[in-house]
Amino acid sequence: MAGSDNPKLRIFYILDYLQKNSHRSHPVRALDLMSMLERQHSIQCDRKTIYSDIQALQEYGVDIISIPGKKGGYYIASRNFELPELKLLIDAVQSSRFLTEKKSRELIEKLCSQCSVYDAGLMRRDVLVSGRVKSMNETIYYNVDAIQEAISRNQQITFKYFDWGLDRRRHYRDRDYQASPYGLCQDNENYYLLAHSSRHGVTSYRVDRMSDITPIDQPRTPCPELTGKALIEHANRLFQMYSGDTTAVKLRFHKSLINVVIDRFGRETMLLPDGEDHFSFTVNVAVSPLFLSWVIGFGSKAQIISPQSVIDMCQDLCREVLAQYSDPK
Repeated sequence: MAGSDNPKLRIFYILDYLQKNSHRSHPVRALDLMSMLERQHSIQCDRKTIYSDIQALQEYGVDIISIPGKKGGYYIASRNFELPELKLLIDAVQSSRFLTEKKSRELIEKLCSQCSVYDAGLMRRDVLVSGRVKSMNETIYYNVDAIQEAISRNQQITFKYFDWGLDRRRHYRDRDYQASPYGLCQDNENYYLLAHSSRHGVTSYRVDRMSDITPIDQPRTPCPELTGKALIEHANRLFQMYSGDTTAVKLRFHKSLINVVIDRFGRETMLLPDGEDHFSFTVNVAVSPLFLSWVIGFGSKAQIISPQSVIDMCQDLCREVLAQYSDPK
């Protein structure tokens, strides 16, 4: 072992190298491991030492397969996450609106580190994060952690809450909020806190529009409606949109619905002032009864401006609904 830097760490270096670089179609030879140890860690050893370390790792429970022959070597057959599992997790991360693009990429890189460099390269090639409507609140990751900690400690929280303005900037409401957190729920690619507040009773908040979350030394207000199975039932009732041909639709909304538009279509949506109390915008949407119902649901505060074909579809839908409530003749 002359010239060794720290031979006690040798077996860990071997395991780390196998996890990152071994694959069924790319087994790592004993010579590769010897070269890596000397080149990267100044640890010299012979083949017998490598064989002994591999056997020790196998006895420990690492699923290392040995392939005999000149083109043989070692590879890790099973890992903490199988490749299909990692793909599912990566798909969930990249499609989550409540994670920012930056945080999505960071998490995807961490997930890719759980497999070999060969599989990680294939997965990265399929990842498409740019262009999706993502959260603009980089602190949401830590918001979730603060909320979960408060729930586990049975503490209330205080926080600030903001709305999006026509300038597409945050506009904080002029008061601090206090609530008893009971659960976190994802719906329509957004994250919500289900809570009880003295002002609103059982209510919900968008986690990506919260900031400065601080647990306080005050126990949560008892809330049977958000406890146990009741929490799941409440979330199912609270949250519920689309399929159809994609069409560029121009709409005119009351300014009180700015948050709704930003939430649904993203911060990059161009909002144009239209009179004193309204704004207009154009979006590509899948026109369907569900989309039309969503617009109709805002009553006189929302209006489809164009194209005429979508207006006609909306009018037809309204007539169909009204017909159900007309007096029988």
